[in-house]
Amino acid sequence: MCGIVAYLGDKEAQPLLLEGLRRLEYRGYDSSGLAVLNGKGLEMVKKVGRIEQLERALGPNPLHGSLGICHTRWATHGKATEVNAHPHTDASGKLAIVHNGVIENYGTLKKKLIEKGFQFRTETDTEVLAFLIGFYFDTLNSETENRLEMAVMEALREVTGTYGLVAIHQDQPDVMVGARRGSPLVLGIGPHEHFLASDVAAIAAHTQTVAHLRDFDVVTVDRQGYRLKSLTHNAPDESGLEISQIDYQAADAEMGDFPHFMLKEIFEQTLSIQNAVRGRLNLEECTAQLGGLNLSPQELRDIDRIVITGCGTAMHAGIVGEYIIESLAHVPVEVEWASEFRLRNSPLDRRTLVLVVSQSGETEDTLGALREARRKGHRVLGICNNVASSLARETDGGVYMYAGPEISVASTKAFTSPTIIFVLLGLLLGRMRFLSASQGLQIIQAIEALPDQITQVLKQSGHINQIAEKYSYSRSMLFFGRQMQYGIALEGALKMKEISYIHAEGHPTAELKHGVIALVDENTPSVFLCPKDGAYDKNINNLQQIKARKGPVIAIATEGDEEILQQADDVIYIPDAPEYTAPILSAVALQLFAYHMAVILGRDVDKPRNLAKSVTVP
Repeated sequence: MCGIVAYLGDKEAQPLLLEGLRRLEYRGYDSSGLAVLNGKGLEMVKKVGRIEQLERALGPNPLHGSLGICHTRWATHGKATEVNAHPHTDASGKLAIVHNGVIENYGTLKKKLIEKGFQFRTETDTEVLAFLIGFYFDTLNSETENRLEMAVMEALREVTGTYGLVAIHQDQPDVMVGARRGSPLVLGIGPHEHFLASDVAAIAAHTQTVAHLRDFDVVTVDRQGYRLKSLTHNAPDESGLEISQIDYQAADAEMGDFPHFMLKEIFEQTLSIQNAVRGRLNLEECTAQLGGLNLSPQELRDIDRIVITGCGTAMHAGIVGEYIIESLAHVPVEVEWASEFRLRNSPLDRRTLVLVVSQSGETEDTLGALREARRKGHRVLGICNNVASSLARETDGGVYMYAGPEISVASTKAFTSPTIIFVLLGLLLGRMRFLSASQGLQIIQAIEALPDQITQVLKQSGHINQIAEKYSYSRSMLFFGRQMQYGIALEGALKMKEISYIHAEGHPTAELKHGVIALVDENTPSVFLCPKDGAYDKNINNLQQIKARKGPVIAIATEGDEEILQQADDVIYIPDAPEYTAPILSAVALQLFAYHMAVILGRDVDKPRNLAKSVTVP
């Protein structure tokens, strides 16, 4: 949540900071701000609203200097106002910080500082942290060489909570200090310049050499380079940071010829599905090969139960995965909200495998679930899209999505990629248990057919747009699915409410008469996921009950199904596919439906209100 960019080098900081901030705006867009040290002191501009507002304010009076920090905010503590926007200064006005995360004990710290005579200007926890760092800076001797670094470390030892932060101070005009606990921060290393940012997207245009800070790392950057310490000890961290080359091009975060990132990413799913399965299909043995699991065949064979946990879209993918794995591998699977799993005392036997799913690998609740499972001694595997994330570092193994950057707040690739990975996992475990070679080969053929089948769905974008236009009057929608399509109903409803602001609910189809039917009327469309599968006849029966009550019905059906034309008001066809791959095709159709609805209603598709991309705060 929120975006941080900081720069120290030999160039003008403001253009670089604003460019990076634009690339991070999907992480928060309630307000933004920028501060620069230029030899005259600390200069700062903050504005409510999108980054365009900040750029407009800076236009006539740019801030000159080669050291600066900036931030785009998703409000947690305090309203989205100019005074609450970052950067925040200390009592002297000489120190400025930008901060992602939540300082849980800020109330206690604030009370302590008030007792010392400090007066606060904002409602935020970040200002409290700025005052605390400033307090320690002022208590140190002015001749202290590493004064800002020491002040940051002393302050953070009193902090309970999460943070990714960068601090600068007028009295040390060639130094910036970054620290991380629970909120990502990456160091970008270039010739004669360094960056700190919350995401590599902000700095990929200027350096491909990066190091991801670990929890409790504190990095001090000056004109000569950088040094690393840890909050767990004062001495320099001899282990150092792990330097890596990122495979991320700035062009990956551009819209190209598409009007929105979301539409671009919907259309990229032909490629993202190919990337997710590339090198992972073994035709000779008719199975999947997932070497990153770090489990021997015997260990995989010994799994008696799987628990999948995640949040939002990842959770919905897990619900689809539950049905897929149980169907293909006959291994019992349960799906838990990560926010609940991390707090409850769930009994897990020793042969339970925990799978955690997160696009960013930094989702706070998902990381909490991961750590709770490991605390109990269970093997934990991850499915994520960020190879340098906390999730990737803390799990015992896992599978990368290789979906590429996802900029739009509403996830698309990050739903279908883990879903196909669950198919791979089901194939792998199934071939170890009861699936024959011929059955395994059929599954592989279905997987390989998916990219072309997704293309067929994408070609219907114009038709789907017409359906969205027809129902754009709606204030509420119902989504229904059975078995493997149930998770798609949940995800379809989530996409609709996220970006169109139409109230939408997803339900198991059979639950219609258990209360949901009370919502049915002529102004409430129902979306029925009813491909030609084992539940088709039951779905048609429920669909007819909606029609009997004058409810409009939009059906997602299998190509060639003529009967559905007599039942539903509108039909979106998907190619004929097995039950375990058809959900991906349904998902793509519903992504397009939500997208077109949002555009018709004039919504800000890529930056829906009140939402941000990565939920790194609880």
